[in-house]
Amino acid sequence: MGRKALVLVLALLLGNGLLAAPAAAGQGLWLGTWSAAMQQPTSGFAPNWSEKGFADHTVRQVVRTSVGGAVTRVRLSNHFGTKPLRIAGATVARTAEGAAVRPESLRPLTFRLSRKVEIPVGGQLVSDPVPLPVAPLERLTVTLYLAEATGPATTHLFATTTSYRASGDHLADAGAAAFTEKATSWFYLAGVEVAGPPLRRDAVVTFGDSITDGAASTIDGFNSYPDELAERLGNTRAVLNTGIGGNRVLNDSPCLGERAGKRFQRDVLDQPRVRTVIVLEGINDIGMSEFPGQPCVLPNPRVTAAELIAGHHELVKRAHARGIRVIGATMLPFKGAGYFTERGEAVRDEVNTWIRTSGVYDAVVDFDRVMADPANPDALHPAYDSGDRLHPSDAGYRAMAAAVDLTTL
Repeated sequence: MGRKALVLVLALLLGNGLLAAPAAAGQGLWLGTWSAAMQQPTSGFAPNWSEKGFADHTVRQVVRTSVGGAVTRVRLSNHFGTKPLRIAGATVARTAEGAAVRPESLRPLTFRLSRKVEIPVGGQLVSDPVPLPVAPLERLTVTLYLAEATGPATTHLFATTTSYRASGDHLADAGAAAFTEKATSWFYLAGVEVAGPPLRRDAVVTFGDSITDGAASTIDGFNSYPDELAERLGNTRAVLNTGIGGNRVLNDSPCLGERAGKRFQRDVLDQPRVRTVIVLEGINDIGMSEFPGQPCVLPNPRVTAAELIAGHHELVKRAHARGIRVIGATMLPFKGAGYFTERGEAVRDEVNTWIRTSGVYDAVVDFDRVMADPANPDALHPAYDSGDRLHPSDAGYRAMAAAVDLTTL
């Protein structure tokens, strides 16, 4: 049997294609092993290529899996595009070092057996299955060649992982020489999924803001708390990170993602085979009200504890309607951070108390108490502070992952 025929059989057996209406959680043989929440193009708070997009560029992006599988496929998104996205070619490979890949592992990606594909505005696409077995906690490199001008690019702003760009078509390059430009964002790359024996696991989605995203962790270190949680779980449960830096429960941002309730369907409920979601959101709703006139955080009304609680309650209700278990995470201490106020601290305390005691969540992970300075409980423990009094260090993210009771998953 030729390669095209084999891929067609796999596609028919495993299911793939243009995702106008993704399958319900828990259905299908595919399981996400890595994900990123997509955002609108923005310069935001960090330089990246999303606003200008690409033209005759090859973009090489590195991810790390959480679980392994026998076959692989890649999910691409043009959710925030302003024109159809034409991909002239794509590959996947095991990562060597930097932008280099292991040549023996380099595989072309096809989409309904074509190496070229067009993704409509607002659309997603998954590749055909690729006969590339994936190990747990393995680094993979996805490369896209974008021959035509794309316009502004759907992105994930704070990747804490280096992406690489070259001029011209360098899909087949195993080496890194042509990839002279760097950014720490992802572009169009929304997920990597695996299938095949011994796949018998379900996914945990970590949903939140920059603290879930892994802000201030070591670039290319894979030290976010979801990465550390995946290491704790070994190959027993997939962990998908859908954090967005600066994200809020109640308000959209032109730079920092759609509000939690608006993106919850796409980033949690539409993920394949989700069993559990951990929700850590709210600190930006509280703090960003102290930044008048900053375009990236508008609108930024002062929110009450009751409003935040109602937003959390709605997320739990929607997850339960899909049979997904929901773990509530208390907001971390933030005294000394740039947007700390005593008013905001009172709101944080009230919402955290509700998360702990209301019984609305199926379980609670009390990051507030785990990460607090015993001598000053409203502040991060110095051993866990990255230096900005808001985001954990690598050690802090490890402590967060260690605090998750695996039996609650």
